[in-house]
Amino acid sequence: MILKKILALDAITCALMGVVLVSFASILCELMGVSKDLLFYAGCLLFPTAAFMAFLSYQDDPSASGVRLVVIGNIAWVAASFLVLAIAGPNLVGAGLIILQALVVVLFAWAEFRAAPRLQPRIG
Repeated sequence: MILKKILALDAITCALMGVVLVSFASILCELMGVSKDLLFYAGCLLFPTAAFMAFLSYQDDPSASGVRLVVIGNIAWVAASFLVLAIAGPNLVGAGLIILQALVVVLFAWAEFRAAPRLQPRIG
């Protein structure tokens, strides 16, 4: 099932991003012009998120409500990313990295939504 593969890949990238943000917050804050604490705690938030995505990916038939929660969470992450752009005032490198990761997350949200037939609106 393609949905399970997308959820698994989302979980892996989410966990990897968490490791990078937590492990390298000091270095990244200098590079991006964003608060070290913001990067660290954003990274910490990604671990339970990745675990939930991984849990769903191991189900024979991932629950529609669980997938919906992942899609909504991904959209919320993208919205928060743009809020960080507006409030935290990252430098050009930071803005580029924030936009890049937001684009990846929105692609995951779109792919998960499209791959879950129970989330599609019924027409007719």
